[in-house]
Amino acid sequence: MKPFAESSEQNKHAILNVLDQHLQPAKTILEIGAGTGQHAVFFAAQFPHVRWLASDLEENHPGIKAWVSESGLKNISGPIQLDVGHADWPDSRSLSNIGVDGVDVVFSANTLHIMDWTSVRAFFSGVGRVLQAGGEFCVYGPFNYGGNYTSESNARFDVWLKQRDPKSAIRHFEDLNTLAEAAGMALVEDYPMPANNRTLVWRKM
Repeated sequence: MKPFAESSEQNKHAILNVLDQHLQPAKTILEIGAGTGQHAVFFAAQFPHVRWLASDLEENHPGIKAWVSESGLKNISGPIQLDVGHADWPDSRSLSNIGVDGVDVVFSANTLHIMDWTSVRAFFSGVGRVLQAGGEFCVYGPFNYGGNYTSESNARFDVWLKQRDPKSAIRHFEDLNTLAEAAGMALVEDYPMPANNRTLVWRKM
């Protein structure tokens, strides 16, 4: 049976509206934390001109494979093994082996708040290495601003996250922007999304 995430089903159209403004000129998108594979299949179908590279920890590969196989889409590659905290990020050699010249866009949804801070730092550093100049990094999820929650529901969600794993948390936008700048990226858009989420877009300079 294929895995299913209700949140992916609920947010895919809102995210699509944002990606539609950024993926039209792109050729290759690396999705980090593809999870069930639902987003990879949905977005790859909407952008047939794009090569969608789905990546995640190996434990999630069977579910991703099930979604990709059933979709019959030819523009999805992977799943690729990628642990943001390790050094095995895609490089020019591994990308060329699957017929990819480089990565135009990195996309990730609902990942930063389930990682520890060391992994978040490694995530941004890795994106800065793999993303081509002029490429964009699009991240969807809940974020804090000015040290404050943007809603009561996000505050409750953060409590739940920390009860589940004390190292996880809703991240502060300002901290993430500092990491992005250190990795050679500049913020270009901050989109409000349904359910008190945001989509942040940085561009590699």
